[in-house]
Amino acid sequence: MSRQRRELGLALQTDKPLGEYAAFARRAEDAGFDVVTTFNDLWFQPALPALLEIAAATERVRVGPSCLNPFTLHPIELAGQVAAIDRASRGRAFLGLAAGAWLETLGVDVSLPLTSVREAWEVVRRLLAGDDEGFAGKRFSLAPGERLRYPVVRREVPLLVGTWAPRLAAFAGETADELKVGGSANPALVPLLREWIGSDRVGIVLGAVTVVDEDRSRARAAAREEVAMYVDVVGARDPTTPLEPELLRRIGPLVAAGDHAAAGALIPDDVLSRFAFAGTPADVAAQAEAVLDAGALRVDFGTPHGIDERQGVELLCREVLPRLRVS
Repeated sequence: MSRQRRELGLALQTDKPLGEYAAFARRAEDAGFDVVTTFNDLWFQPALPALLEIAAATERVRVGPSCLNPFTLHPIELAGQVAAIDRASRGRAFLGLAAGAWLETLGVDVSLPLTSVREAWEVVRRLLAGDDEGFAGKRFSLAPGERLRYPVVRREVPLLVGTWAPRLAAFAGETADELKVGGSANPALVPLLREWIGSDRVGIVLGAVTVVDEDRSRARAAAREEVAMYVDVVGARDPTTPLEPELLRRIGPLVAAGDHAAAGALIPDDVLSRFAFAGTPADVAAQAEAVLDAGALRVDFGTPHGIDERQGVELLCREVLPRLRVS
């Protein structure tokens, strides 16, 4: 029996000076990664400058944000950003779109998340396609006759929906090319996501904190600290094996106080394996293999990649990917 198509992605945080992303992207492309993406997390640098640098530095990998949201970026700006990435990458861009996280602290109206994501995509789709008939939604609208005043490379770009929510997953099943769950390395989640999506056409992507090092204990200790804030946000959203409420109750205040080391120390080993790819190259490859074997299209290895990021990315390229490319 032939193996299903499988892909690997490198996901970078936008915490680096411009000029550093190109080297990571070229190394990932040379090693055989299929996607190089950046986060667009609150309080970090916007994704666009890094993605333009990545696009210009590569020839083959797909490039896009994971993910932008319609609450801090209007759909006309979403359309403009993905059009710019598509031009810089010569037609390799995708748009990652999500309802976002931590936005309540900004005083932003985050009501109607499904409606907002759906309508934002409709506006983006129409703008890229040159459709000037107008659109009237509950959250976003386009007046008849309004259109982009510059040429685009492609009139359609792939959509990746980022979500843990069943209703947004169903929207992805209707409209998107991919659905990504950020903050999960749990193979058991993949079949449930497929049910929520309701379509075999949409690729499932799991992405999570990744720490790879020749020293397993050191890698997993570092991953615990990195993953603490994400467990606090998404730990209760994985219905396959719910976390103990007491664990979340104890982690939350520590994360809020900025003590991620103490929060991470509370995370048991089995819980860590559900929310991070961490350990030796063989360990990380085995975790990714399990996710892909469960039916996912792609694993995105997320920041910080290693104790030292450059060394971590190098281990992913040199030691992890070859294990996953064996037929």
